[in-house]
Amino acid sequence: MNANIEQYQGNLQYAVDIVLCIDATASMYPVLDSVKSSALQFHDRLNDVMGKKGKSISQLRVKVIAFRDFGDDPGSAIEQTGFLQLPSQSGDFERFLGGIDADGGGDIPESGLEALALAINAPWETGLDRRRHVIVMFTDAPAHPLGTVGASAQGYPAGIPRTIDDLFEQWGYARSQTAVMEQSAKRLVLFAPEEAPWSDPIAEEWDLTLHFASKAGEGLEEFEMDEIIETIANSL
Repeated sequence: MNANIEQYQGNLQYAVDIVLCIDATASMYPVLDSVKSSALQFHDRLNDVMGKKGKSISQLRVKVIAFRDFGDDPGSAIEQTGFLQLPSQSGDFERFLGGIDADGGGDIPESGLEALALAINAPWETGLDRRRHVIVMFTDAPAHPLGTVGASAQGYPAGIPRTIDDLFEQWGYARSQTAVMEQSAKRLVLFAPEEAPWSDPIAEEWDLTLHFASKAGEGLEEFEMDEIIETIANSL
């Protein structure tokens, strides 16, 4: 019986979608290159960890959302890709990451919640046998309340929630009727300061969320990409 179960599990197809929300404001300059370099290693490192567990990823897609501040420069506040399949679209992934410069942002807070809202509403994979949908937020700043700063600017995301309570409803919870993400597949990993909205309400109240604290306005001193890899691998 156990042998049959192991054989069945070995034949499962695993789909992993990752959305990287990257604060690209000036204060992130000291660590942005490290974040980008680690992101480029996702495919190889995840395959290595999964291989050690006797599993393999059938499909890995990555989407990047670079954000700054709609209150400072709406034209550069959001830059994003669609989902890129790795390794076949690694060139596009690398070119986009290479083009992200740490610049602007003005005073904190930034437009991180707009980036998170876009991530939650991404076109996640719904097929294959098992899925993991991971949003990773890299920021050293608190966030403007949704629908306030820059909300009337050209380029402000259309159709996203205008309050954090509405965003929470889209994130969902057990037996939620309003969630746009698959409850069993979703994970949120925050590298963000111990400030609103990251520590409270998100880390405190949202399920399936991990929070690693950064220092507001000082960049991310360090982060562990291994935490993200393990979060994915251990949950498949």
